[in-house]
Amino acid sequence: MSILEDVQARYRYLPKDALILISEWMGVPLSQTYSVATFYNAFSLKPKGRHIINVCLGTACNVRGSRKVVERIADRLGIEPGETTQDGEFTLETLNCVGACALGPVAIIDGTHFGRVNAAGADKLLKKLGVEGRKE
Repeated sequence: MSILEDVQARYRYLPKDALILISEWMGVPLSQTYSVATFYNAFSLKPKGRHIINVCLGTACNVRGSRKVVERIADRLGIEPGETTQDGEFTLETLNCVGACALGPVAIIDGTHFGRVNAAGADKLLKKLGVEGRKE
């Protein structure tokens, strides 16, 4: 698994050619490597952006408006959750619960947690990432 983690860290996803090479190198069927790569949420078979934006949609965050945060970010980036901008800069994802319910709505950008994020707060976070007026 650590080799998959290394490849994911380098390319921000697991390219098909890399999965084939890993399978050959480890002497296991490609189907087994693919099963591991698709079982764990930490791995992606699609390229991800340089910046990963996650928004919690757990019950506590949802009640406090996290869907509006997702809508604002999606609108500003011109993508839907689960997509990456065409320039490869941003990926927007949603999570079921991040375990920080008292701080909801929670956004996680490049591994850093931000609590009590509303639509205006999302705009401020995006501005720090250089997303001023950006729309694809």
